Amino acid sequence: MPNNINIQKIISILLHRLKFILLAAVLGAALFYSYSKFIITPMYNTSAMVFIQNFNESREGINEKNQKIYSSDINGSCVLADICVTLFKNSDDITSLYDGCYVDMTLEPETFFLKISVSGSDPQKCANVANQIGEATKKVFKENFMYGKVGFIRQAKVPASPYEPNNNKYGLIGFVVGLVASCLICILLELIDTTIKSDDDIREIYGVPVFAQIPDFDSQGR
Repeated sequence: MPNNINIQKIISILLHRLKFILLAAVLGAALFYSYSKFIITPMYNTSAMVFIQNFNESREGINEKNQKIYSSDINGSCVLADICVTLFKNSDDITSLYDGCYVDMTLEPETFFLKISVSGSDPQKCANVANQIGEATKKVFKENFMYGKVGFIRQAKVPASPYEPNNNKYGLIGFVVGLVASCLICILLELIDTTIKSDDDIREIYGVPVFAQIPDFDSQGR
């Protein structure tokens, strides 16, 4: 093939090998999808939520007449909850419950609600760990503070489906990889092919016009 390749010739090459390119793209998508579905271990995630307050219900933190919590106690609870995040993350009683799962504890912004997120390959174990940690926070809290309390807002449920891998995403990635790889292979094969296929190749390579052709009678069956 001539060395002065241009966009038009690249398009011509790709169109000439369109079936191969599409087949490679579909094969890539199938391989990546199968890898995602049958090889990669599914990961599940669930969460429990607890509240942390800096007052007991028997104290004057609650306005018994209007059944409202004073704003000062809300602010105090937010500060206490922030302290408890560090306490819980470093408590041996809590970290011993992780059981091979990934655990993250975060506060909801500007609240005293603590979210306990648990990820792992076993959905039932994830739910159990989240709820066990929620219960353990009550014990750890009482051991370190003379007032206030911790209680559940929401217990963790067994997740019905994994959050990763995303099989469709992997399939799309495989399709793109197969498409790009096949296009590059087609162009590379054409570049290293030194055979002359048409009159235009002779004219472009040697700079001389073609005035006549000798027919190949054997290939034409004559």
